[in-house]
Amino acid sequence: MPTLKNFVAVDWRSGPDRIYFFFKDTGTYTRFDIGDNKVPEGYPATVNGNWGSFDKHVKDLRFGFTTTNIDPWGGNAPVAGHDILWLFYYEGDTPMVCRYDQNLDEVNKTLRVKDSVWQLILPYFDRIVAGTWWQVFGRPKLFKFLMDDGHYLFVDLLAKQKVFRKQITQESWRGLDNYKHRIITAAQNDHPLFDKYYYIFLTNNEYIKYDITNNRVATGPRKIDDGSWPGLLRD
Repeated sequence: MPTLKNFVAVDWRSGPDRIYFFFKDTGTYTRFDIGDNKVPEGYPATVNGNWGSFDKHVKDLRFGFTTTNIDPWGGNAPVAGHDILWLFYYEGDTPMVCRYDQNLDEVNKTLRVKDSVWQLILPYFDRIVAGTWWQVFGRPKLFKFLMDDGHYLFVDLLAKQKVFRKQITQESWRGLDNYKHRIITAAQNDHPLFDKYYYIFLTNNEYIKYDITNNRVATGPRKIDDGSWPGLLRD
């Protein structure tokens, strides 16, 4: 069975919910259709030619996630129904972010992280392995970023743009503490109407299903195989 490593998972919200997996060593990617619970035929596919001008940066991709109704040009003004996939990467030694418009399926704009709405995470950029929009009632612009040193970032763009670095503990991420140094990447699934889950992928081909609404591990660690993620390990 192939070993999953050096890959990045990101969520996709425009149209049918999906998770995309970028395999940086091979320059390929896979689409997992959440509604159908499987990878469709034709994947993995070559990145080149399928992700516009972002193609050449996939090998340097670090993490990514999707937001809805956040100004695609970098501000905080609402834009109804606008889904943006934020892809964070290095260009040389410079932290960069690509705004990928899911509605148009094309690159919207790229800019340095320090010039973007995400400038707050810049001091921690090289330690972040995953991020997600942490949608909870009353907190529309809350984000969390998992790091490779047993910590996470708590970012609220509406609370005077504050950022906090905190330890992953039994209290802050219930059930994740024992696995915090094994995290490779993560992606959210908000397919159920009221339930939001964060799939956290670990070393040794395992994953955890994290319940965002109740802030606890729902299941796992479980093995990644053709029963749990049909088609994901396809060559």
